Amino acid sequence: MRFRLTIAILALTTLTACGGFSGKLNPLNWFKRSAPVAVVATETPADPRPLVANVLSMQIESYPGGAIVRATGLPPTQGYWDAELVPQPVDENGTLVLEFHVFPPIAAAGVVNQQSREITVAYTLSNLKLEAISQIVVQGSQNARSSRR
Repeated sequence: MRFRLTIAILALTTLTACGGFSGKLNPLNWFKRSAPVAVVATETPADPRPLVANVLSMQIESYPGGAIVRATGLPPTQGYWDAELVPQPVDENGTLVLEFHVFPPIAAAGVVNQQSREITVAYTLSNLKLEAISQIVVQGSQNARSSRR
């Protein structure tokens, strides 16, 4: 009985020590919540789609092979389509800028409410790409949101 109790206490002590692990492998400390930042001037690739007007939210979710960047944008009217997060080259500070591009509506569209205009897109990053990245910025034409490690 004492032997089993001793083993159980050692196992619990070992497990509680894992909570303080702060290495790069711990997905709990990869990226913080996103915060608004100023729009970054980037070299725009040959993409005919304009940037979305506002970036409402941005989340970075981990999965076993890397991370998924999910962003929600708000165009001025309904009918915007073919949205995509277009990556720019990672700068010397480890900042990855993802531009939120979207095609405008073909015909004139109205404005009903904000929920009907919201567009959500995602971009995946592998663990190899994440090694060189310390900050991710998703930007639209009027604002940007950022998340740091």
